[in-house]
Amino acid sequence: MPLFWSSIPFLKDLVAKKRSILSRLAPVLALSADLFMQGGSVLDRGPSQLSLEAAMAAQAQITQDWIDRPGVVGTAVGRGPGGQAVVKVYVTALGTAALPQSVAGVPVNVELTNRFVSFADPPLDFPAIPTGRGFGARDIDPKASFPRPVPIGVSTGHPDITAGTIGARVTDGSQIFALSNNHVFANNNLAKAGDNLLQPGVTDGGRNPDDVLATLYDFEPIQFCGGITCPLNRLDAALALTTAENLGTRTPEDGYGRPRSRTMEATLGMKVQKYGRTTGHTVGRVTGINAIIDVDYRTGSARFEGQIIITDGSFSTGGDSGSLIVTKGLLAGDRRPVGLLFAGSSTNTIANPIDLVLDRFGVHVDGG
Repeated sequence: MPLFWSSIPFLKDLVAKKRSILSRLAPVLALSADLFMQGGSVLDRGPSQLSLEAAMAAQAQITQDWIDRPGVVGTAVGRGPGGQAVVKVYVTALGTAALPQSVAGVPVNVELTNRFVSFADPPLDFPAIPTGRGFGARDIDPKASFPRPVPIGVSTGHPDITAGTIGARVTDGSQIFALSNNHVFANNNLAKAGDNLLQPGVTDGGRNPDDVLATLYDFEPIQFCGGITCPLNRLDAALALTTAENLGTRTPEDGYGRPRSRTMEATLGMKVQKYGRTTGHTVGRVTGINAIIDVDYRTGSARFEGQIIITDGSFSTGGDSGSLIVTKGLLAGDRRPVGLLFAGSSTNTIANPIDLVLDRFGVHVDGG
């Protein structure tokens, strides 16, 4: 007994030290959980809110003038080598525009890229996707015709286009829709409500009316540049009316599975993934937000604001338009919808923020 009672001060001191250590670790553990959910790391918190706001203000100050200069195709807010927010300027050739190294104290980073184009027309020479990838995966070709209900992330399109991708199954609570781009479902504003939409797309062997999956329900018109004016767009999106018997909620077996209904806002450095008609399942990171980009379509050029940029030449290509971009993280932070893919270059992918898309049509992602 005397030995036990004499050890009590030591035990109390030990408990107090453990509590102190845990209290100091708590913020780190909370940060770790949040960053892991978004695909980040404990050592990489990204720019501060103050830094982001300063960069956005600088971007707003210069974009109107700079984007009309020869060789400049867009701007965005990104992250510099030191972790601070910067203004990114996308150019098609180095030296085509004389740009300062900073604006209002915010660094300017110039990034070389090709022109941005809508990603509906698949490249003719793109190599076949390796099949049989992933646990339990079979030989899967997202360009093929699928038995109904078809998975999301596979070939689709209006009869008058080549092919794009089914992004997701969405619902307004009573009706079920397929989500993709205007230029995939509505043929760059030229289609009308009720038009048949196919799976697979025409270039992949789809035939009208044998392969009808859905009918065009609604789309956000794209305003194209003309003369000296270039209206700002925010969306390239469309809905097609379908049924649960025709369209499922999951990607094919070699994809990421079923997206969640709850969305997440894109942040710099966020790890994301998608499944598309041409490149299948790919992973990348968000490198630009609040982007203002000029995009070339078959029918003209259009300017978009408030877009998401993913810099990875292997993330997407022609035919992946319409793919749903979701987070790649852990637990509740995985498979959260982030954006709707619609365009890109050989180095970058562009996406509409998914919340803007869903709010426009009054729907949510159907997570089953």
